Amino acid sequence: MRSGHLLIGLGAVATLAATTGISLAQDIGVPKAGAFGYQDAATESMRRLISLSVGLHWIAFFITLFVTILLGYTCWRFSEKRNPVPSRFSHNTTIEVAWTLIPVLILVGIAYPSIKYLYYQETVPPSDVTVKAIGASGWWWNYEYEIDGEEVAYSSFMAGGGYATYDDVVKGMKEEGASDEDIPSLALWKLKTTAPMVVPVNSIIRVQVTSEPGGVLHAFAVPAFGVKADAVPGSLHETWFEVDRVGTFYGQCSELCGRGHSYMPIEVEVVEKEDFKARLLEVQEIANGPSTSSTKVAVNTLAE
Repeated sequence: MRSGHLLIGLGAVATLAATTGISLAQDIGVPKAGAFGYQDAATESMRRLISLSVGLHWIAFFITLFVTILLGYTCWRFSEKRNPVPSRFSHNTTIEVAWTLIPVLILVGIAYPSIKYLYYQETVPPSDVTVKAIGASGWWWNYEYEIDGEEVAYSSFMAGGGYATYDDVVKGMKEEGASDEDIPSLALWKLKTTAPMVVPVNSIIRVQVTSEPGGVLHAFAVPAFGVKADAVPGSLHETWFEVDRVGTFYGQCSELCGRGHSYMPIEVEVVEKEDFKARLLEVQEIANGPSTSSTKVAVNTLAE
């Protein structure tokens, strides 16, 4: 009876874990306090990643369940009380072949979908927009575009950067003249930026990722897109995504890049195709205007 209850309990846990990516998913583009699992996918790449992850967790669950049951049975069946005279043999050919062949087959079964997904993720299709994301040593991101032969470049800092607590952010930004609408909520603290990366919806976006020459390692990562690429000085890495909905999505530098690591958010604003260029030029104007200078001073102060 107890064994039956245990199996039912383990099955419930497995079902819960397998559905984590759906029923317990975080809000789109934003981490949610107390939640666990993946953020809701905004790209086909992320949906495939979640599917692969769930499948691998099911395989791991059944392997663990089988080994646990086998170990429990062995302890019960071959205890000293039930087996006072232990059997003595050196090997069993059938068992040895089985415990070698079965794990190999399982690994092959895991390898095929894993390599297939890796090929899909790492093969960059012909892009509609190319963005160069450059990690700065002072803990911010620089974005560069070339739209219709015109270069668009600006820097993106953490909104209210350089403050140790959220209360300091609110106080400091108000002292700088920011309105209540400009001050990020507690949920978006260390995620909101002064100038987001702007991309069009339903378009192939190629992101070239690097770090400033002589700088440090960074990593460009947006969980809802299923993308992560290292930013290495002197090296140009690529990733890509195609977002299927309009909205704002957030990520962070995912490499331990120094004392300002947690002050290096990524904000991606996905807009309609017909609004893309106008919005991009608007963000560039805002980022390169006088309002950016105070934030840059605050971030630079952190780096000193």
